[in-house]
Amino acid sequence: MKEVLRRSLTGAVYIFLLLSAVFLSSDAFDFLFMIFGLACLNEYKKLVDLKGLHIYAAYLALWWAFIYFVNDMSVVYILLFCTITVNFALLFYLFSKKEKLFNTVQKFIIGLFYVGGGCIFLTMIPYTDNDFAKFLIIGIFILIWVNDSFAYIVGRTFGRTKLFPAVSPKKTVEGALGGLVFAVATAYFLAKYEPIVSPAQWVTLAVIIVVTGNLGDLIESKFKRAAGVKDSGAILPGHGGMLDRLDSLIFAAPFAYLTLNIFAHVS
Repeated sequence: MKEVLRRSLTGAVYIFLLLSAVFLSSDAFDFLFMIFGLACLNEYKKLVDLKGLHIYAAYLALWWAFIYFVNDMSVVYILLFCTITVNFALLFYLFSKKEKLFNTVQKFIIGLFYVGGGCIFLTMIPYTDNDFAKFLIIGIFILIWVNDSFAYIVGRTFGRTKLFPAVSPKKTVEGALGGLVFAVATAYFLAKYEPIVSPAQWVTLAVIIVVTGNLGDLIESKFKRAAGVKDSGAILPGHGGMLDRLDSLIFAAPFAYLTLNIFAHVS
């Protein structure tokens, strides 16, 4: 009972911080995810045993450059290409039978783009037509939460087929499909509140976010398995580390950003 209460209180504080930052101002939202990114990066460093402080300086420089100074979309697309390329390299790592594949330089590059690039593109998502689309980013958070919640509920109730037992023994195919179905239904409902994206586009976005988010969760699970730990950290009582909480979002963010840009160009 104490564990349930602790998880609930931590989750409530986390959601309160997110919603407060979104509705307070775009700067507050940017700053919050800069701090969240630093926390994720710190946990990533420990998981992969990356020494030194250089990664923090590189992350902050990349963050400030792309959030406040870079306006040229061609440069943004270069960062997007680098981030998605690193994410595909992580997918290769996920499906590889080896647990440790990376040298020090590769760990640095992965941390900079997997964590740094993911947080940057998550922060860029709500900026549309020189406006800060609050309900767009809240909708994306909701899709992740709905997927996680119903994947757990459906998996515990009906789960029989293991999804990826070598990395995450508790996840099931039934749970993953249940989370996807409820997220798609939620996406269609969200279209009524954020008309920037049409109902069909919301559904497409939900599928992309859920699929890539689940892959991001599995990748972080493999990092933890390789490191021999249960959680990436202990900053969130009852939930583990910040990377445990944001692994799906930061991996899915560049794919969601790319999808939204494709929608904007074809609409």
